[in-house]
Amino acid sequence: MFFYNMKTPKKNGSLVLNCLHCGALYEYQYETDCHKKGQRMSELSRLKPDPIPTIHPVPEYAADTALTAVYERTKSGFGVPWMGVVAMAFAHYREFYNCLWQAMEPVVVTQAFADACQKLRFAAEKEATSLNTVAICSKLTKLGYDDREIEEIKNCNEVFSSGNMPYVLMATLARLLLEGHSWEGKGPTQTYDAPGITVKKPALIELHHADPTIAAVYADVRQTLGLPFVNTDYRAFARWPSYFNPAWTDLRSIILREEYEPAVRRVHDAAVSLASGLPNMSKITPQQLIGCAKQDGQLSEVVSVVRLFQWLLPGLAVNVAVFRHQLL
Repeated sequence: MFFYNMKTPKKNGSLVLNCLHCGALYEYQYETDCHKKGQRMSELSRLKPDPIPTIHPVPEYAADTALTAVYERTKSGFGVPWMGVVAMAFAHYREFYNCLWQAMEPVVVTQAFADACQKLRFAAEKEATSLNTVAICSKLTKLGYDDREIEEIKNCNEVFSSGNMPYVLMATLARLLLEGHSWEGKGPTQTYDAPGITVKKPALIELHHADPTIAAVYADVRQTLGLPFVNTDYRAFARWPSYFNPAWTDLRSIILREEYEPAVRRVHDAAVSLASGLPNMSKITPQQLIGCAKQDGQLSEVVSVVRLFQWLLPGLAVNVAVFRHQLL
């Protein structure tokens, strides 16, 4: 994945970005690239499963040799230093995840996939700018944070601002296929020279390590988002409790606004459009992935878990973008 410094969006709906690898400036137009006139988008409504399914993530330390190898290829292919909860939850269904990753592995090294991740990120950033976030840096300075510490928080945010996008596309492709949509994308198949994993996995504050203040924030995160777990991103930001508490308070107020859900829906739509357009290098069919999922037990259970993550991840992308804009 490529890492960027975000600049203030222009009035014409574009973003100016500074690449952290080469220093080049890029300007990106969301509407023209994500929603081209006449472009046909697969029908996939935003859907939260009810009831919320129980998930059974297989953490990296508990993975056997074969699954560890798949995890390492997943991280390397996505260019990220951590296994997302989504992938570890999918891996509980071994045949399903192996089949899905085998279909995705030749795709993630293409320029089309890199471009899709960037466009999806820009869509989330655009929505964050429209939600009127509260600047937080002056508050952090008053609390005693120096420039180095604030930069560390920004760098932590960058890991997820960039690294969440492959996981959003993975969950979207999985849902498309499991719900019978043919993957007919004909995007360019040329590969690109990926920089690999260029950042370290952020330190996480797990619930059993959290002090009462952070434990209360975690409880509020779960209740506000309607989820039984706390995503990796929030556990990483909790490393700085006096930052995370006010940052979450501002984000929570945004989530409760009526304009929040439409903003997330637009990111969902962008994810569906971008995932559908990726080249299907392995020619996988819905029947093949469904067949693999059936080998793991109840197909309905796998579908419900996939729907859960495909529903929550566009919101997570927007939330991390809001955190980022608080720091600009």
